[in-house]
Amino acid sequence: MTPAATFDQALSIVELLPLEEQEDLIALIQRRLVEQGRRRVIAEVQQGRRDYQNGLATPLNPKTFLDELDQ
Repeated sequence: MTPAATFDQALSIVELLPLEEQEDLIALIQRRLVEQGRRRVIAEVQQGRRDYQNGLATPLNPKTFLDELDQ
């Protein structure tokens, strides 16, 4: 899929907006990114629960969990 605009094109357009609208756009994008992050975490938790219920995942003790994070 080809993007409708390149990053540079989008930035050029944003720079044409008044400062207040640029600030509003930044705030809006930040909120959307936070929401996308929430949805991603929810999806990962749901997948983890399905994996656990299907026997594809097992609980770990804290030490083992931390050891696996270091790998």
